[in-house]
Amino acid sequence: MQQNENKKIISQAVGKVLKDLRGDKSNYLLGAEYDISTSLLNHIERGIKDPQLTTVFKLSEALGIRPWEFVKKVEENLPDGLSLIDN
Repeated sequence: MQQNENKKIISQAVGKVLKDLRGDKSNYLLGAEYDISTSLLNHIERGIKDPQLTTVFKLSEALGIRPWEFVKKVEENLPDGLSLIDN
């Protein structure tokens, strides 16, 4: 069960980073410009959906950063020692 909680924590961190980087730009405009559905963007920001790798690349381009920078920002919003592997 801990693994599911950790996935939720990661999804919430992704959503926070997306929202922070998006700033004042609406999900509608961001999605329309970069062919990402507004519904998906809303779900990602609310921590409901975990974006696919191709979506991370699209989001990164839309936000003007490299994909590794996006992932690094997500990692910086995670608790130390978080793992999806049960030890």
